[in-house]
Parts: sequence; C-alpha cells; structure tokens
Amino acid sequence: MLVDRARAESMVDKRIQAAEDRFQAGKRLYQEGDAERARREFDAAIETLMTVPEGLADRQKVERKLDQLVDNIYRYDLDRLASDTVVYQKAPIDEILEMTFPTDPQLKPKVGEEVQATLSQLPLEASDAVLSYIHYFSTDRGRRTLISGLRRGERYHAMINRILDEEGVPKELYYLAQAESGFIPYAVSCKRASGMWQFMQFRGREYGLNQTQWSDDRFDPEKSTRAAARHLRDLYTELGDWYLAMAAYNCGPLCVDRAVEKTGFADFWELSARNALPKQTRNYVPLILAMTIMAKNPRDYGIEDIEGDKPIEYDTVAVTAPTNLWLVSDIVDHPLAELRELNPALIKSLAPTGFQLRVPKGAAPQLTAALEQMPAERRASWRMHRVSDGETLAAIARRFKVPASLLASTNHVSVEAPSAGDLLLIPAASAASQTPARGSGARYAKSRRTSHGTHARTVSTGVIQHRAGKRRARIAGAVRNRG
Repeated sequence: MLVDRARAESMVDKRIQAAEDRFQAGKRLYQEGDAERARREFDAAIETLMTVPEGLADRQKVERKLDQLVDNIYRYDLDRLASDTVVYQKAPIDEILEMTFPTDPQLKPKVGEEVQATLSQLPLEASDAVLSYIHYFSTDRGRRTLISGLRRGERYHAMINRILDEEGVPKELYYLAQAESGFIPYAVSCKRASGMWQFMQFRGREYGLNQTQWSDDRFDPEKSTRAAARHLRDLYTELGDWYLAMAAYNCGPLCVDRAVEKTGFADFWELSARNALPKQTRNYVPLILAMTIMAKNPRDYGIEDIEGDKPIEYDTVAVTAPTNLWLVSDIVDHPLAELRELNPALIKSLAPTGFQLRVPKGAAPQLTAALEQMPAERRASWRMHRVSDGETLAAIARRFKVPASLLASTNHVSVEAPSAGDLLLIPAASAASQTPARGSGARYAKSRRTSHGTHARTVSTGVIQHRAGKRRARIAGAVRNRG
C-alpha cells in the first residue's frame, strides 16, 4: 500500500514538473512574439495535468497547480487585449443591503452561545437582524458570497490586520471591508464610492486618498486601509460607540447625528427599531456582525477548510520619470496584468513621476538597473527586449515595427548578430506594438468565486470543462478549444 502511494506521488510530481516546463517554454515563446507556438505550449501544460487519473490521494496537489497555471495563462491572455481602460466591478454591498432575509429560530441559542464564547475587540450581538444574515450566509447563494470574500481577503489579511492594530481599532473591522467590497480593489458602488473600503471622493481626499488623471488612491488596498482605520477611529471618538461609528461610515456622521438628535437615543439598535436610519444602514451593521461571528466560528458553519488566495508580496520602486507599465513588464518578466493587480491605484498604464510602483517580490533591483540604461524622457514610450538564442535584429525590429538600422544604432550593436541575453532598447514603440504579436487567440477562462456566485471570465473562445462533484478546486479545468 505504501509502495502504491509512493508511486502515485512520484507520478503526480513528474506531471506537475512537466506541466511547469511546458508553461515556461510557452512563456519564453510568448515574450519572443511567437504567440501561436506559445499557445501550443500553454495547451500542453494544461492537458498534462488534465490527464492525471482521478481518485489519487495527492489529487489536490494537481488541482492547486492547475489553478495556478490557468491563472498565469489568463494573465498573459489579458495582456493581449490590454488597454488604458480599467475595468471596475460592482460593489456587492449594493445588492445585499437591499435584500430582506428570514430568521431561523433555531439559530438564536446557538449563535448566542457563540457570541458569549468568542473573543472579539468589537462587541458582538445575536439580534434578529444579525441572525437573518447568518441564515442568509448559510444558504447556497449566501455561502458562496461569504466564502468568495474570505478567500479573496487572504491576499490582504495580514496587511489589514497590521494597519488596524497600528491605528488602534478593533481587528474585526476587517469584515467591514468584506461587507463593502468583498476585498475587490476595483469595486465601485452605484453612488461612485470606490475601492476596497468604498470611499467617496471628498471623504477620500479628507484622509489623504488623492485622485489625479493618472491614479486614484482609493483603489490602493494599503493606503485605503490606513484611511479607513483612521476614519473609523475618528467616528468612534466622536460617537463613542462602534456600532454607531460603523453606521456613520455607511451613511455619514451627519445622518447619525440627526437620528440621535431626532430620537434622543444614541443606540444603534434603538435607532434601527425607530427607522431613524436609512434601510441600508440598518442592515449594514448586522451584516458585518454576522460575517464576524461566522468567520470566528468557522467549524460551526463548515468554512474552516477554505483555501485562501496567496498573500500579495511586492517590492516598491520610486518612479523618477513617467514610466510605461509595458516597459516594466519587459524588464521584470511578468505580465502587465500582474503589474496592474499590484498597482490598482493606477488608472492608466503609465506610472507618473513620484509614484511608488509595486513590482513582484525580488524584482526591484533588476528594474532599477535596467531603467538606468534608458533615458528618463523615453521611459513613457520606449520598450525593452531581451534577446533569445537565434533571434535576429531584423525579427525584433519587425515585431516592434521599427527600422532595424534604428534599433542597431540605438543599442550600438551589429545588425546581423545581437547576442543572446542582451537587453535591447526599443525606440519609440508604436501603439500597435504595445501588445505582443497576435496569434490563435486566447482559449482559457478563469473561474472565480465572486460576491454573486461563480462566473467565468473568458477571453475570446475560452472553454471551461467543469466536472461537478469531482473537482474540489475552484477551477474545474481548462481544455483546448478543438472546435
């Protein structure tokens, strides 16, 4: 039995390595501009894992690698269609706070016991409104909403907790961000509140979240978390109660002040019972408390084994001149889509002077050294390219639509034989050359859990093959479109 298990593990490890080798081969071809051959390698990498037999003890390891590969390939597919347009997403709170849910009477004693036994810096209560949201998050639809937020939140959990602690506010306010945006940096509400913590423009500026033609700090997870923690601390100082502070975060401090003045009660539950607060605000605080109670008692709600997204790690480089993200992508050897994920505050694919640009962990020295080779005034439009074995200057010139003679003179190299590994400056790259050469089109979709359930994000003719009941990973699989 042990021998069979060892053989299975060995087979799985070999398949995973083979898939990684094919992916790396495709990545090199993609960077060289050979999109068609790159796609074949990407297809082969996916199929290497898709053909691993079902039922193996180490199957989850295959699923995790499949998830990783499809995500990485999807990022390269995004690069093919990249533009200066940022895609914003609907804030999940817009829909949820307008809904009304029943209360399960059987939940009250159970949740009451949990509240008594749960350690929390934020006061917890098992009111009927809280119970109604716990009931909702226990349904199939609500559970998907809750889990998607918990999973995505792991990318930022450590950072958020650190800042909340530094600002002296309850760490449970982490779930306020989950209620606001589901931890989606590009979330925008129907009222144009933006970012993970859903700041309006005027309130964001009040707490140092600046907006320019190039960037909007409300979409920066770290800056907006700092601003939200300080705003909540100020609201608590003013109102003296965390529930009222959260309510004021939602509807504004003047709204809460008027409700208290009108009723004579400085108590959230009393103000809610008297309909002195907007409906969304009356639902807002119970929603956050329900998420907090469930997340702090994961075993009771079957959410203890959720595999969260990998925490974001990055280096920071101070941009000394306007710098094109395509240029950065060339240098650090990571897709443009990944750079945008690290820098959601950037509205366009150009980092302005003074911007603190985030790059993949360990890439800062490489980027800094390469940028020093390029004139500062050219970083907004020029590109760079690392020469591969056998690659000619003529082929590189055709790819970027520049004369080979100009390429040679700019880099002081021979037209006939640039050396493999050389990093070439690409002068005045045209808009048409901002994306790699077009090939067969993207064929992958990445299945994501969102606040509204599962949806597939598909580029071109993507195909997802979902094997219900057989896949525990978020991605059922991706297969090449043979139609």
